[in-house]
Amino acid sequence: MTREEIAAMFARREKAYEDEDAAALAADYAADAVIDSPTGGVHRGPAAAAHVFDAVFTAFDDIKPRTDNLLVDGDRIAQVLTLEGTNMGGMMGLPPSGKSFRVPAVFLYELRGDKIVRERRIYDFTGMLVQIGVLKARPA
Repeated sequence: MTREEIAAMFARREKAYEDEDAAALAADYAADAVIDSPTGGVHRGPAAAAHVFDAVFTAFDDIKPRTDNLLVDGDRIAQVLTLEGTNMGGMMGLPPSGKSFRVPAVFLYELRGDKIVRERRIYDFTGMLVQIGVLKARPA
């Protein structure tokens, strides 16, 4: 894929997040894709990706990824972004808190053709849990 095609793919993915379209997001993964995420753990393939996206959209029905920078080096991409949302659907077996979160993140991708074969999501999962009230932080 060209850099322009990759940029268009990621713009489309951002819109699919906003539309809570798990199927559209999952369609970008190869059958043998490996996804490593603080929220979903390590999961494989489009069906598992769709399942995790559905769980995220249930917990955070207003989740918004905002891309700050998209770095493309051949078939490797680093997406620097900000994630934000409100816990309206509960998480980890707990009721919804109604609290919002905002965390910086970096998602690393490897493509094969027009499909994602590897994705690693890096963000402050503990900080997100503190912000939405799932974890309590002790004063320093």
